Amino acid sequence: MLTRIADGVSVHTSECLETNSIVVDDGAAALVIDPGLTNAELIDLAANVRALGLEVVAGFATHPDWDHALWHPSLGEAPRYGTARAAAVLDALRGDPDWRAHVTEGLPPEIAHDVPLDLFGMLIGLPAGASTVPWDGPLTRILEHQGHAQGHAALLIEERRVLVAGDMLSDVLVPMPDLDGDAPDPLQDYLDGLQLLEQAALDADFVVPGHGSPGDAGELRARIVADRAYVEGLRDGGMISDPRITEPKAGWEWVLYVHEGNVERAARARSDRRKGPDSAPSGANG
Repeated sequence: MLTRIADGVSVHTSECLETNSIVVDDGAAALVIDPGLTNAELIDLAANVRALGLEVVAGFATHPDWDHALWHPSLGEAPRYGTARAAAVLDALRGDPDWRAHVTEGLPPEIAHDVPLDLFGMLIGLPAGASTVPWDGPLTRILEHQGHAQGHAALLIEERRVLVAGDMLSDVLVPMPDLDGDAPDPLQDYLDGLQLLEQAALDADFVVPGHGSPGDAGELRARIVADRAYVEGLRDGGMISDPRITEPKAGWEWVLYVHEGNVERAARARSDRRKGPDSAPSGANG
């Protein structure tokens, strides 16, 4: 079901991964952000939108991860947007003849049979530098950065003072920098993203993370502080003490393994930087 968190902003939370779908409305039209996850949940989301007397006129995917770029026929044929980079990533993925199998391999096994993929990733890439979502409802500002994934975008719904953070500022998940990507400094990218969100927080009273619980202004600022401390710990190789690891919410104990993977990859990146570009063995191809 939809839960209203601010005037004209409602949230639907999936059972799996506590994934948040956001509906922004002006009383007649609706923008749907990151709808998910299963067929039943998406059908229910669409029914809830219709029950409010709303027509879905636009969609937006905050980034190209599978759980943020879904869609369902019950939501209609409204244009679905993303940043140019996010759309390019998804276009490249869907260009692989085996893309569906690759995506399915990464799905949680308990819902893998029930995630609709026919319309997955079919985004209209907005022009580079686009500052707002193109719809006639409440002004929705795009805050693009590369902190978690290529083409990641938070959204600030200015009139409603709500910050939709994508896969950042969660109360259950630790930060997940793009440590397996091609970015030369993904940890700095993440810190830059947090700086952008911190600036936006001055104009926000609520935050909605991609996974976990929405929070008020105090929670928003506390999560920025916590995420920054975590990422700086990864960067510097320092001790990280974070309640999302030491005292995880019931059912989220597996976040420890995400953290351990982050630590391992960050340590490898620090080692590679210390070795420098001339450290390859003699005769190695470069």
